[in-house]
Parts: sequence; C-alpha cells; structure tokens
Amino acid sequence: MAAEDAAVAEAAADTGHCGPYVVPVSGDMDRDHAGELRKTLAAALSQAPEGADIIVDLRNSSFCDSAGLNTLLDARRQGVRTGHVLRLAAPSHQLLRLLELTGSNGFFPLDASVSN
Repeated sequence: MAAEDAAVAEAAADTGHCGPYVVPVSGDMDRDHAGELRKTLAAALSQAPEGADIIVDLRNSSFCDSAGLNTLLDARRQGVRTGHVLRLAAPSHQLLRLLELTGSNGFFPLDASVSN
C-alpha cells in the first residue's frame, strides 16, 4: 500500500440510510504498510453510520502477510465491539489461502465484488 495509493474510506452516496462504507485498498497489506491500513480501517469504523457494513475493497491488492492479516483481524474485533461487520470484497487467491491456512476464513464475510 504505497503512500500515493493510500486507502481512503468512502461513505455510501446516500448517507440517509445504513448503506455500506467502502474502504478501497491498493498495493500490499504487509508489515511495511500495516500501520497505514490500521489507521484507515479505524477511521472507517469510527466514521461509518451505526450498523453499516465496512467493505474492504481488495480489487487492487494482491498480497497480504501476517501483519496485514492481523490488521484485518484487529479491525474485525473493533467492528464487532462497535456494531459493524467487516466484509472482504474481491480478495486475492493468496489472501484466501492465507485465511484458510490460519483458520481465519470463517471470521469475514467474503464477497466476489464490492457490489455484492
């Protein structure tokens, strides 16, 4: 997740309802970028309307290491405490495999795309 490709949270266009809150991620979710991802996800969780799903848009991210996974898991735990569901949209094959190998695949609803 290069600085110029920093993740930015975007609210649903109609803020009058409890629509999803999309967090686009680009680049790697690794040790070098986990802090930036953590801040972005924390901001999304604090800014999203009550009860809104947080959709992590992973279309432009192809790699995730243990630091990235821990960041996602921490955000999921924070979401549970604050009434939000953290969803992963368009995860890469590598991330799906990492979730499976670590036993974390049941912790996140997975969507093929952001619009699902």
